[in-house]
Amino acid sequence: MSQTIRVRDYTLFPGPRYIRLGPFSGEWFRKEVLEPEIKHHQGAIEVDLDGALGYGSSFLDESFAGLLRAGYSVDIVNSIVSNLVSKEDPTLLDEIKIYVEEELVRQRNLKRE
Repeated sequence: MSQTIRVRDYTLFPGPRYIRLGPFSGEWFRKEVLEPEIKHHQGAIEVDLDGALGYGSSFLDESFAGLLRAGYSVDIVNSIVSNLVSKEDPTLLDEIKIYVEEELVRQRNLKRE
């Protein structure tokens, strides 16, 4: 059974990309919320994006594609991305998938160099 993480339980105002840029950043959410839950539930988590008052692209990219940069496997990241929920703004799901795919392409290109 998967664990549901509701962003709104942590903040109504998702912040910038990095911790140094302000509170409730994507980096903070990834490190302090997602990563511990991934480890505790072996990646079986659902992330509910509803209830927060807007997401910047940098928050979304750092939270989810940032998992790949932090060394999480493609399988784990794809599992999490496939279990994202947003009834309020389903376009967020496609946006996050794009960021993850862009990061995968970037990493493949780095390996070729």
